[in-house]
Amino acid sequence: MPKRRLLLLSLCCLALITGLSFWLALSVGGIHLGPSQLLAALIGPASTEQTLLYQLRLPRAVSAFAVGGLLALAGTLLQTLLRNPLADPYVLGISGGAAVGALGALLLGLGTAWSSGSSFAGAMLSMMMLFALAHGRGSWTTTRLLLTGVIIAAGWGAIIKIMLAISDNNEMRSIVFWLMGDLSQASHPWLTLATLIAGLLLCLPLARSLTILSHGEMQAQALGVAVPRLRWATYFLTSILTAVAVTEAGSIGFVGLVVPHLVRLAIGNDLRLLLPCSVLLGGSLLLLADTVARTALAPQQLPVGVITAVIGVPLFLYLLRRSSSS
Repeated sequence: MPKRRLLLLSLCCLALITGLSFWLALSVGGIHLGPSQLLAALIGPASTEQTLLYQLRLPRAVSAFAVGGLLALAGTLLQTLLRNPLADPYVLGISGGAAVGALGALLLGLGTAWSSGSSFAGAMLSMMMLFALAHGRGSWTTTRLLLTGVIIAAGWGAIIKIMLAISDNNEMRSIVFWLMGDLSQASHPWLTLATLIAGLLLCLPLARSLTILSHGEMQAQALGVAVPRLRWATYFLTSILTAVAVTEAGSIGFVGLVVPHLVRLAIGNDLRLLLPCSVLLGGSLLLLADTVARTALAPQQLPVGVITAVIGVPLFLYLLRRSSSS
């Protein structure tokens, strides 16, 4: 099948999945909205259903899609850059560093701007520590990099526990819930969505060079790719994407790990296809997971990170077994 037709078919299928995910997220809840009610709430006169839709469900759905897209985009970039299928912001400790930065700003009573800036600083610090420690005195390997990331993630986890131990008891439950992934307090859905769109537009010009780099650094240099510049640009973009996702919804695992695998199995390794398709599938996956999280035990809500783990663990084990047997 020609590549252009494959791209069109893949994007149409994923756009359909995204549309269905949004429809479920906006319809399902304590007050169920049928198709006619949903349409009336979207474009009709002011009503209780319209208030519910525009003030509660739509902002949360946009946040869920944007955060899922950000995590999937960051995971795709890291797996391609490091040539390691286990790389993602959560496993490598980048999400942990961002969470420590955001949590520190939160405990100090600083505003949202400080929280976002601290989250980005934590993600960048984690990224720098990862490559400094993994490199050591010799060249790093993907296995060494992965193990270093796991240790850094454990270290950030210990710091988070210390922060929780010294925090006010009244704040404890909300902080713990946020750390497990919480979209109920997401406050900047449209800004998060704008960050996702801008991040994807910035990544697409790098797609061809990253695809070449995924076949080896020497081959990329021989073909004229500026590898150091490309690597640092990707690190910087990944840190921004992760920081925004963590600031908006806390630490959510498995989206950035599993989604690139699924898309890669379907369409191959060309990042010009892989990046936009991963964004759509990652956003749809987290949107569906959040719908389950807020409706499964209604009126009580579950952390969305728990749902992504329940989905992601067996799915990743299946993918791992499938790749090892092939």
